[in-house]
Amino acid sequence: MTVSEIATVLAWHDALNARDLDTLVELSTGDIEVCDTDRAMQGHVALLDWATSRHFTLEPGRMYVHDGVVVVEQEVFTSGPPQRTASAFRVVHDKVASIYRHSDLAEALSATELTEADLADV
Repeated sequence: MTVSEIATVLAWHDALNARDLDTLVELSTGDIEVCDTDRAMQGHVALLDWATSRHFTLEPGRMYVHDGVVVVEQEVFTSGPPQRTASAFRVVHDKVASIYRHSDLAEALSATELTEADLADV
C-alpha cells in the first residue's frame, strides 16, 4: 500500500465535495476516464461536466488498495436517504487517471480483482 495513492483519492473526494474544480482538475490526469452509472467520458472538460451536473457528496469509508488501484466504499448523500456505493480509482503519479462508479463494494472489488487482503488500515 502506498500512502500517496490513498491521500490522492481522499483529496480528490474533498475537492469534489467542496466543488473545488481547480483542485479536482489538478488531482486528475488530462485524459481521466469517468464512468458513472449512465455514461462514460474522458478528459478534464468531461470531468468538470460530470462534477457540476451531479448534486451529491461522497463520504469515503473502507478503502482497498493494490498496485495503483484504490477501491473506496462510499456513502452517497443526495436530497434523499444516503446510499452505499463504491468507486474504483486508478492512481498514476499521484493523479487520478480513472474513476469507475459501482453499485456496491462487492461489484467494485470483483471488477478490480481486489480482495479483503487489500483492505487499507486508514
